Amino acid sequence: MQELATSTKARLLSAIADHTAKVGVAGIGYVGLPLAVEKAKVGFRVLGLDRNLARVEQINQGTSYIKDVDSQQFKATCEQGRLSATTDFSRLAECDVVVICVPTPLTAHRDPDISYIETVGKQLASSLRVGQLICLESTTYPGTTEEVLLPLLATSGLTVGQDFFLAFSPERVDPGNARYTTKNTNKIVGGITPACQEVAETFYRQTILQVIGVTSPRVAEMTKVFENTFRAVNIALVNELALLCDRMDIDVWEVVASASTKPFGMMTFWPGPGVGGHCIPIDPFYLTWKAREYDFHTRFIELAGEINALMPYFVREKIVRALAQDRKSIGGAKILLVGVSYKRDIDDWRESPALKLLEILERDQAVWIYHDQLVPEFTWREQCHHSSDLLSAASWADCTVIMTDHSDVAWDELVARSCRVVDTRNATRGVKAHRERILKL
Repeated sequence: MQELATSTKARLLSAIADHTAKVGVAGIGYVGLPLAVEKAKVGFRVLGLDRNLARVEQINQGTSYIKDVDSQQFKATCEQGRLSATTDFSRLAECDVVVICVPTPLTAHRDPDISYIETVGKQLASSLRVGQLICLESTTYPGTTEEVLLPLLATSGLTVGQDFFLAFSPERVDPGNARYTTKNTNKIVGGITPACQEVAETFYRQTILQVIGVTSPRVAEMTKVFENTFRAVNIALVNELALLCDRMDIDVWEVVASASTKPFGMMTFWPGPGVGGHCIPIDPFYLTWKAREYDFHTRFIELAGEINALMPYFVREKIVRALAQDRKSIGGAKILLVGVSYKRDIDDWRESPALKLLEILERDQAVWIYHDQLVPEFTWREQCHHSSDLLSAASWADCTVIMTDHSDVAWDELVARSCRVVDTRNATRGVKAHRERILKL
């Protein structure tokens, strides 16, 4: 039996090393597609699997829908037959390596929703064969790989570490980051068994410069949620400072910039209108949920979540103050939102604080339009909204609210055309004229 296990591992390691192993990527969004492209670039045959038919068709036509993926290189990879996609998850059986990159959102009660992982796990279990490596990359709570995914795969009758191999390796994608990409961002890997660890590390080393092994999937899972919780807590700290500085009539942006000059013991985080994206508003709650199983309450994390959730309401207060300077009320006011994506120079508006602000503005019966060149349209509350011309919209609005500081905006012209400006990102710091119109966060 030991010889059989050794030969199974050896065959898979050989196929990975010479790039003849077929790789399946379940979930081809912001995490899965860049990973799939990196594997295809070095010669692996990669199959993307997704329920989204539009994504699948775009891949099969050689069209990238992720800004961080080079379009020309992507097209060439597809035309060479190294990357294709399907909606048929039964084809996971064809793959020697399966990487799971499916969404892990929160429920309406802010509990983890791992149903996508479970669905893929059940599909894998029905067709799992000897010699496959399964790697989970979706962010989740510590214990998911061993407590949820492994039992599902075990229903196949195969033995982990002997017949098949299982590991957790958290994604570390930062959309819009030109410096750190899938290839040069260090990769954490935690296998179920030593054999799983060896196979998984070998797979990731084919395309990633530095792979760091940890002792278990639980360590790797905790590492990921800690990384994002660290950011959430520090953003909350500086957001709370912004609230205090507002009371004290102190420029929080000047305070943070000054503190950032200290060469040690300081890491810079900036305030803003809230947190967005697929990580910071969600991942810390995976940890708080799991902690309750151990009679432990993560008060620091929960407090950070409360503070960050307050920020869109604080932006609303700033809008009210700006309008009051012209003796106008928020009810019926015309509001222009500049930027709906959750951060600069990306087209991702998932969990964007702009959405919460829109909800607040509609409750107050304000009239709103938006401008975002990177998000020409988006569907919210079952209605499709389209980006307006920036300067025309600024001339129309009673108040312009800068929610995202995209680098392609002419801030001087925007301020010149606007009656009042609420700047939640300090985007207008270089504007000299009409500063009396600007109200910063």
